[in-house]
Amino acid sequence: MARSVDEQLAALRATYRRLGPAEAAGAAREGALLVDIRYAALRDRDGTIPGAAIVERNELEWRLDPAGTHRLPQAASYDLPVVVICNEGYASTLAAASLHSLGLPHATDLVGGFQAWRAAGLPVVAPDGTPTRPTPSIAADGAGG
Repeated sequence: MARSVDEQLAALRATYRRLGPAEAAGAAREGALLVDIRYAALRDRDGTIPGAAIVERNELEWRLDPAGTHRLPQAASYDLPVVVICNEGYASTLAAASLHSLGLPHATDLVGGFQAWRAAGLPVVAPDGTPTRPTPSIAADGAGG
């Protein structure tokens, strides 16, 4: 049965608790990994969240799979709390659902995305004209396969 993307998002969102900006900031203080999946043009235009890992959406599952050789160094456990952040909180829902399928039950996303974080007055590193780069994986650092 076909359903619209809005229906799909609603169904997925009913399966876990999403976080607002202040909750996401609190989760990060308690050890959750913030993961910015926005594409480079948005990061370079609007800035980034201090301490957030930058992972291109098409690499997310490889970078967060604790058993993977191309994972982020921080992604060492399936119990890692992860908060996925996109621009406005839509693509991050699909990404969080994919992480659930990968075996990361504590993955969630930020309601309203980066734009809500910024509107809430939370810290943002302003763009300085230097292109942003994805956070290196353990393989890129020479520690993986």
